[in-house]
Amino acid sequence: MQINLTGHHVEITPPLRDYVDEKFAKLERHFDNITNVHVILKVEKLVQKAEATVHLSGGEIYADSAEEDMYAAIDALINKLDRQVIKHKEKINRH
Repeated sequence: MQINLTGHHVEITPPLRDYVDEKFAKLERHFDNITNVHVILKVEKLVQKAEATVHLSGGEIYADSAEEDMYAAIDALINKLDRQVIKHKEKINRH
């Protein structure tokens, strides 16, 4: 799984990159056909935003979240993506 991390108005520090890598490893445990992930971290005034597009076999999944803390925004993003990945996996298994 390749993770592309982009920052808009925020510097991507090594601890932030490690945190994102660690969290996306959780998604890979649920569904191992993830090929590419594009993560964008933004700061708009007092709101920290995280959004991601996950490319997997059979489609794409998009989610975003906004929190006051960047780490909390990443956690919320991972939770949303996790639910969508599990739903996608169940849909594939049903066919």
